[in-house]
Amino acid sequence: MKLTNRLILSYALYTLGFLLFIFLMERIERTTGPGMWIGYVFLFVPIAVYAVIGLLSRTSDLVEYYVAGRRVPSAFNGMATAADWLSAASFIGLAGSIYASGYDGLAYVMGWTGGYCLVAFLLAPYVRKLARYTIPDFLGTRFSSNLVRALAAVAAILCSFVYLVAQIQGIGLIASRFIGIEFSIGIFCGLAGILVCSFLGGMRAVTWTQVAQYIILISAMLIPVSMIAHREGLGWFPQFNYGRVMERVEALERAVAVSPEEARVRADYQRQAARIQQRIDALPRSFHDEHARLVAEIAELRRHNSPLREINERERELAAFPRDPADAQAKWSRERDALIDRLAAPVPMTEAFAPGSSVDESPRVHQVNFLSLLLCLSIGTASLPHILTRYNTTTSVSSARRSVGWTLFFVALFYLTVPVLAVLIKHEILTGLVGHRFADLPQWVTQWRRVEPYLIRISDVNGDGIVRWAGIQMQPDMVVLAAPEIAGLPYVISGLIAAGALAAALSTADGLLLTIANALSHDVYYCMVDRHATSQRRVTISKILLLGVALLASYVASLNEGNILFLVGAAFSLAASSLFPALVLGVFWKRTTQRGVVAGMIAGLVVCVYYIVSTYPFFVQLTGFAGPRWFGIEPISSGVFGVPAGFAVAIAVSLLDRKPDAYTRALVDYIRHP
Repeated sequence: MKLTNRLILSYALYTLGFLLFIFLMERIERTTGPGMWIGYVFLFVPIAVYAVIGLLSRTSDLVEYYVAGRRVPSAFNGMATAADWLSAASFIGLAGSIYASGYDGLAYVMGWTGGYCLVAFLLAPYVRKLARYTIPDFLGTRFSSNLVRALAAVAAILCSFVYLVAQIQGIGLIASRFIGIEFSIGIFCGLAGILVCSFLGGMRAVTWTQVAQYIILISAMLIPVSMIAHREGLGWFPQFNYGRVMERVEALERAVAVSPEEARVRADYQRQAARIQQRIDALPRSFHDEHARLVAEIAELRRHNSPLREINERERELAAFPRDPADAQAKWSRERDALIDRLAAPVPMTEAFAPGSSVDESPRVHQVNFLSLLLCLSIGTASLPHILTRYNTTTSVSSARRSVGWTLFFVALFYLTVPVLAVLIKHEILTGLVGHRFADLPQWVTQWRRVEPYLIRISDVNGDGIVRWAGIQMQPDMVVLAAPEIAGLPYVISGLIAAGALAAALSTADGLLLTIANALSHDVYYCMVDRHATSQRRVTISKILLLGVALLASYVASLNEGNILFLVGAAFSLAASSLFPALVLGVFWKRTTQRGVVAGMIAGLVVCVYYIVSTYPFFVQLTGFAGPRWFGIEPISSGVFGVPAGFAVAIAVSLLDRKPDAYTRALVDYIRHP
């Protein structure tokens, strides 16, 4: 009780201090004017605070390092788990997904939130009852098998590493956009932020840092949304009444859909797509003809001593030209698909399973993909090792149950606010940008087009000087990042958004990094290599591995700005396919055997990886192998095949195998006893 009271007082003072910091920054901005320095302050001051918390929480005690001493109060563990959960993809990408796809974006909200119901009912209390350090440790103990432990460690490391790379890429993007540094440099700056939170104190430091990070990230979502809503006349709590704005947005969307001017813009895109299709159909001749034309134009410009600017422009065009006919087909196909995506009229946000324009997707396939993604995200949530491990830090089984409830509350507070932001920003775009003259573009458009031109492009396709909805190309990430500027809020609120996005990325990255390092140090090194290693040696090795994994993940993330949302989805499918059947059967079916769970984990993982590699365009282009899409399901939802495969194989092999011994059956009874 004393610990809880002390924590409440400490974090209450911390929250008041942070709000005071925002107020002071706003007053300074009002006096001196906005500037890039605000972004630096909002990124580096919170990192300094996290570093102080990490330093104060340093420990070499084994139980403290692995599970924070098993004495974290349920409410604070719920807050820490919510921060661990709300990643860069959630903070930056979710509002943009709902803005762009409307109802379809709710698959993420429902899947991620609903997953905690599975955690509460199926796993969290039982994981806490056995009181192991890691999820591979739980499975290895349940099945009394180092082979099961090793496979679980491989699965945990694989899905956590993929997820970690996505978070580090998110950190690089945040740093590059708000303080103007290169993407790769931003990644390694983020690496420093990750290490100061987790290196010295393990789970103990990560827990108290994540509580602080949740306060910042939820403030960064609630404050801007409340300010925008208040300006729209919705009051300070728009979560209860933003339906009025949604009705206006729906009316504006329908007006755009029947506008003759918008139809002419879409017709022009159709003609451009048809021309690109003609180039694709004429391959490889079209590739050689266009390459020769560019080379001849550059030679002609040089021969006539043309201005250097024109020559450089043509040379850049030649440098960006495809390498060979195969590369040309891939690039031109992407350009064609991007144009086809813009042919359809805007889909009302409230319309469920609206037909798409980029693919010949039937309504049934659309619905199947929606439900498949929802299912994969829910099951993946209940399988992620860095989430389940958090419930080992609570004081008891009942505390673990309460902690899941608190987690659901803190996650829902965020997810109930995200759709509000998407609706408000869409209303701002439809009323403050669409239908206005290009000569009167808002200042935020000019600024973002100059700083980040690939995030927003506005084209006067039909030459009438009026902004049309079909002429706006805005990346979904901009919805959150540019929301304060779109709504005309002070730049200090943009700094707050940057701090919240960084907190979301760092909190998840910390949990993932610790999961990987602990699986390697405890499950691989201690349980399979050296059972006589001292506690001090195990903690030291975990810290060394944590540093090594962080460097490796940062290097992989710096190689390419990948599709963050796909990486996150793939991590969920991998976790669900490999770990969920083993965990559920291990708790609820005594008949599950070692051979059965090994076969199930391998089968689920193989099916999931095969489907991703054979259907995701990047891997298809890399390997040259393309397989069919089963039932039209997207590769991000590959877990919908991996999970049933894991269950079916585990059950079948277990039934063919000998029954577990009396000790194993008694252990399952112990796990399931309240």
